[in-house]
Amino acid sequence: MIRPFISTLLAFISTALLACNSAPVENDNSNSTELNKQIPGQKVAYFASGCFWCVEAIFQSVQGVSDAVSGYSGGDEPNPTYKEVSSGRTSHAEAVAVYYDPDKVSFETLVKVFFGSHDPTTLNQQGPDRGAQYRSIAFYQNEDEKRIIEEYIAKLEKEGVYDDPIVTEVSKFVKFYKAEEYHQEYERLHPENPYVQSVSIPRLKKFQAKFPELLKQGH
Repeated sequence: MIRPFISTLLAFISTALLACNSAPVENDNSNSTELNKQIPGQKVAYFASGCFWCVEAIFQSVQGVSDAVSGYSGGDEPNPTYKEVSSGRTSHAEAVAVYYDPDKVSFETLVKVFFGSHDPTTLNQQGPDRGAQYRSIAFYQNEDEKRIIEEYIAKLEKEGVYDDPIVTEVSKFVKFYKAEEYHQEYERLHPENPYVQSVSIPRLKKFQAKFPELLKQGH
């Protein structure tokens, strides 16, 4: 009786250590702020699909994307902190703001990247990360973007790409709060982190192997 309990306990501890919210909390007294960054000639798209370290790295590898910023969106609370969001104490999800050149990559392609780089059938979960803060959300800023997202979902469902129903939220974008500075470029700056090694990097490599035609040179 003791051995199964110990095995279950060790498995739980291992999973907890390899979760996005296992990262040290730095400067948690400094709340995130609403992102007002603008880049001339660039548009911005917003997505949530699990730990933002992973999602940021994926979009940054895509040709035509100039930057991806980690943050929080989809909730009501102003200026949320990482500690609040990652523990599920807000209605926000970890999300990314994707800056892109529409002459080099279309919003349709970014939607393809979004769905092609995570499992949109797992409710409030992505890999080892569980909770509504890791839910799948495709944000739209106008009716054209909404149509593109909904048509792509319909295409995936018609082609039977997934065995289970797609549970991605299609939500009107309201606000995006930039995450604390130490979360930006986290995967690139912390390759030794156990979560990055075991979850983020394999997820990035899986995406890159699936869509080599979408990658920047050197990725």
